[in-house]
Amino acid sequence: MGVLLANKKKKDSAEKRHRQSEERRLRNKAVKSSVRTSAKKFVVLAQKSERGSANVGDAEAALKDMIKRIDTAAQKGIIKKNAAARKKSRMQRLFNSIKAAQ
Repeated sequence: MGVLLANKKKKDSAEKRHRQSEERRLRNKAVKSSVRTSAKKFVVLAQKSERGSANVGDAEAALKDMIKRIDTAAQKGIIKKNAAARKKSRMQRLFNSIKAAQ
């Protein structure tokens, strides 16, 4: 009788861990998606401002939003700290080149 009860407890805790991991996976997926979306928005605005069809201020606002999202994801451990720094550095370099060209 004791073995059956122990197996049920293990099953219950395994099911709970599965529910928790599924919730975390979906939450992390949403954060990663928002980081990618904000990076894409920045790159599009940067290319438009390079051609002169968009304002550099819009690209700067998009850059700040993207950096905020990347920092949040790195702080939560969704992306690694060095990966966050690398992404921010590349985008900042792109922005600086656009700003210098104008």
